[in-house]
Amino acid sequence: MDTTTDKKLTKKNYRKLILEGFKKHVLEHGEMPKSVFKFAKDLKMKEEDFYIYFTSFESIKSAVLADIFDETLIQIAEQGVFEEYSAREKFLSFLFTWIEELKKNRSYLLSLYESKSKSLVTLSKESAQFKEKFKAFANEIILEGKETEEIATRPVISDRYDEALWIQVGFVFRYWLDDSSPSFEKTDAAIEKSVNLGFDLMGKSALDSFIDFAKFMYQSK
Repeated sequence: MDTTTDKKLTKKNYRKLILEGFKKHVLEHGEMPKSVFKFAKDLKMKEEDFYIYFTSFESIKSAVLADIFDETLIQIAEQGVFEEYSAREKFLSFLFTWIEELKKNRSYLLSLYESKSKSLVTLSKESAQFKEKFKAFANEIILEGKETEEIATRPVISDRYDEALWIQVGFVFRYWLDDSSPSFEKTDAAIEKSVNLGFDLMGKSALDSFIDFAKFMYQSK
C-alpha cells in the first residue's frame, strides 16, 4: 500500500477527529476545553500530535468557519446554475446557501457567538481564514459585476466593495443567530433586502449618470 496515501488519509482523519471532538465538547459543556493536554487525552492522542494540525483552540474555531465556507462553495457548484447568475444573484445564492450550512452547526455557533459582542467583523483572529477566502470569492463577483456594468467603478470607493460585502456577511450572521422566527424566515427577508440595498448602492445611480453626462458635455465643448 502506498505510504504517502496512508499519511494523507491519516492526516485528514486526525484533523476531522479534532474538529468533531472540539465541537462535541463545546456542545456538551457550553465552553471550550480547559487545556490542549486534557483535550488531546480525551481524544486518545498525544498533545504533540494535536499541534501537527492546529496550534490552539482559536485555530480550530477559525478552521470550522473556513470549512463551512468551503462547503458552501461546494454546494453552490453542485447547483449547476451559479455561473449563469448576475453578480447580485450570485451573492444572494451564496448567502442563502451559507445559512443552510450554518444551520447544521447552529448549536455549536450559538455556544460560542451568542453574545452580541462577538461577531465575525470584530473577532479578527477567528474569522481571518474565512475572511481571506470570502474576499477572494467576493472580488470575483465584483469584477464580473464591473465587467457587465452591474457594479459601478468609482474612485477609491470601489476598492472597498469587498470589505462592504464582508460587513454584510457579518450582519447576516448576527441577524441569523438572533432570529427566532419559524424556519428563520426573517433572516431570508433580511438577506434579500440587505443584498438588494447593497447592490443598488454599488450599481450605477442617477448621480453617476449625471456626472457622466456632465463630463460628456464638458469634453464636447
